[in-house]
Amino acid sequence: MMLLPRWFLEAILLLISALAFTNAAFIGVNIGTDLTNMPSPSDIVSLLKSHQITHVRLYDANSHMLKALSNTTIQVTVGVTNQEILKIGRFPSSAASWVNKNVAAYVPSTNITAIAVGSEVLTESPHVAPILASALNNIHKALVATNLNFQVKVSTPMSMDVMPKPFPPSTSTFSPSWNTTVHQILQFLDNTGSFFMLNAYPYYGYTTANGIFPLDYALFKQLSAVKQIVDPNTLLHYDSMFDAMVDAAYYSMEALNFSKIPVVVTETGWPSSGGSDETAATVGNAETFNSNLIKRVLKNSGPPSKPDIPINTYIYELYNEDKRSGPESEKNWGMFYPNGTSVYPLGLSGSGGGGGGSEALNGTTLFCVAKVDADDDKLEDGLNWACGQGRANCGPIQPGQACYLPNDIKSHASFAYNDYYQKMKGVGGTCDFDGTAITTPRDPSYRTCAYTGSPNANGTGGNFPPALGPASQVGGNANAVFVSIYHLPFLATLALTLLLVL
Repeated sequence: MMLLPRWFLEAILLLISALAFTNAAFIGVNIGTDLTNMPSPSDIVSLLKSHQITHVRLYDANSHMLKALSNTTIQVTVGVTNQEILKIGRFPSSAASWVNKNVAAYVPSTNITAIAVGSEVLTESPHVAPILASALNNIHKALVATNLNFQVKVSTPMSMDVMPKPFPPSTSTFSPSWNTTVHQILQFLDNTGSFFMLNAYPYYGYTTANGIFPLDYALFKQLSAVKQIVDPNTLLHYDSMFDAMVDAAYYSMEALNFSKIPVVVTETGWPSSGGSDETAATVGNAETFNSNLIKRVLKNSGPPSKPDIPINTYIYELYNEDKRSGPESEKNWGMFYPNGTSVYPLGLSGSGGGGGGSEALNGTTLFCVAKVDADDDKLEDGLNWACGQGRANCGPIQPGQACYLPNDIKSHASFAYNDYYQKMKGVGGTCDFDGTAITTPRDPSYRTCAYTGSPNANGTGGNFPPALGPASQVGGNANAVFVSIYHLPFLATLALTLLLVL
């Protein structure tokens, strides 16, 4: 067998790594832990699997979570905390110990693919900033020593605050006070084939702009011709504040002569609730932002200045964190409550007048069922609405019919909710019913009772064309859709295998 020089193998592996940013983009989630009733690691992983979430970011390297994530193929970004950076930056031995304990000990069973060294260090822990580049280098050297440097990339998340004037994007630069540190970090990212981690929040961009930008711009909604946002220098049109923020990072890097480092958005999202002075923090806005964000990312395109580089993105965050301090909105960024129920139905909506969204991205049908903890009186109201004004086919839940038993309100409501939803989703029908319903990929059919949308549904509820009737329930949101997470093909293991075998 011909032995290939190591430099050639490394070039191939770097090419494979680069291809990760030109293939299908992914949506991942951040997992915060500042909540009273933190679910167990096994419950968290079950929730991730049930929603086909394939990329997660941890803010530390919790051993219980890393064990629970083993043998799942979920790609994991682990975190070095801001408090750990000083020691790791000063002592290579500390970096080696950290990597051995928190990465090498779990790979390959746990699919760790990135290390986030700190979080918004320049703005949140500025006293650590002078040694941040050293910490990145020491962690990378420790990965090299364990032959994991091609599988695991190293970077550090930065906030938009390091770019004081992000609009227009073409003139954006990093704050001069951080130029030396940022240049060192960018040089490291460029040398190691890593990516620029950006925390980009259009919510803050909108709420701190004093009315300069319309809310629709922050929520990815289409703007009228007179309101379109255009960079006056490049004449590039920006359909969303999210795209403008990502482009601001690209232009800021180019100002320091770095043009080949891809941006990964490590945090973005929208709060579902806030204080009396936080009027933009609503369930409707959170649902709209994250649903449109997913659609935007899964277009596999980049911002206007880098259209061929997809924007891999992590939503902030999985759970509401009720123990967080600060404004009320700080506690309400999550997509799920600790019991696993959705804060709002999140996901992809159909484009134009067709399609809609009960199909997950892997082709799995999503069903609409009653929440297990829903109030019986509200369920009865929802059932009556679905069978009456909603024009659901409720024949199968009548006495003696296939879905009558078990004769309880949750079972009957689930059948009616789902029948309504499957028929009306294409014209704006939702799975909400005043907060008593939730979508699930699990087929709720049982024995002879086949739910509408099930492969065997024609015997009971059936797969019928949309009924004529209203598009949303009383108390519901006519734009509600659901979550399905698309993932980037896993290449790092292949790269590592090539290096070891060849």
